[in-house]
Order: sequence, then structure tokens, then C-alpha cells
Amino acid sequence: MSYPEPRYLGASGEVNAVFRGADTAPELSSPSGNRTHYLATHATTGGEFGLYKVDLGPGAPGPKTHFHRSISESFYILSGTVGLYDGDRWVSAGAGDFLYVPVGGLHAFRNDSDDPASMLLLFSPGAPREEYFEQVAEMARRGGEEFAEFLVRHDSYFVE
Repeated sequence: MSYPEPRYLGASGEVNAVFRGADTAPELSSPSGNRTHYLATHATTGGEFGLYKVDLGPGAPGPKTHFHRSISESFYILSGTVGLYDGDRWVSAGAGDFLYVPVGGLHAFRNDSDDPASMLLLFSPGAPREEYFEQVAEMARRGGEEFAEFLVRHDSYFVE
């Protein structure tokens, strides 16, 4: 395998890096202690990837088993214990553990513990996941066809 074709053809490089300080407030917060930090969105990476830090409060349920048709998803645990479902079994993942879910792979996550947990989520390519994170709880509350269309629009296919 070789490197992809060059996309930057300049001779001297550019000043175009994007810095985000550790003290930047999360974009989403909930009373349950869940927080989502938009580290690198599809907009800031030109669609190459999306990287999010997700802080789960104690007992946070997370999404049920699902898959994506157009994006892979990776999980890297920073702290605490996160239950990760790899399509076959649940694993109690701790700091430093990693799960890669290829396109079409069944997966889920949750925090069954009484302590907070934190992880990185990486989506590739960088789909616009921000609207999903911001609206999924409200759309689930509404339910019905509107929720079903929302899930399809955000490449999320839940199974039971």
C-alpha cells in the first residue's frame, strides 16, 4: 500500500493548524454529567475525520446496538470503565483500551459503573455528527417516523 495522492501541492507549507486548549468548555453538557467536546469536526478537518471527547456520567446508558453504513467508529478510553459492545460480547474497557468498529460493524457503549468515565470517539470519514449529538435525545423523545428519518439521515441503524 502506498500513500494517497498529494492534496497539497504548494512548495513551502501553510499556517493552517487548529489548536484547542484543554480548558475549552464542552459543546454539550447534561445534568447527568455527560459532556461532549467537539475536538475536530467534519468542518475543521475538511471531512477527513471527526474526533470527540465524551465524558459519561455514572450509570450513563449510551446508545443501544447499532451500525453505520458510511463511517467507521473508534473508541479510546481515557479514564474510568466503559462497557463496549463489539457485536459479539460486552467488554469492560479501561484507560488505554481501544475498539475499532469498521463500517457496518455492530457496536454499543455504556457506563455501568458508579464513577464517571471519559473516552475519545473517532469517526472516519468525518461525518457531521454534531447535529446528531445535539438532537438525538429530543428526537428519541418524539419518536415515530420523525425519529426514524433522523436516524437514517445520521447513518445510525439500530438493531434489537
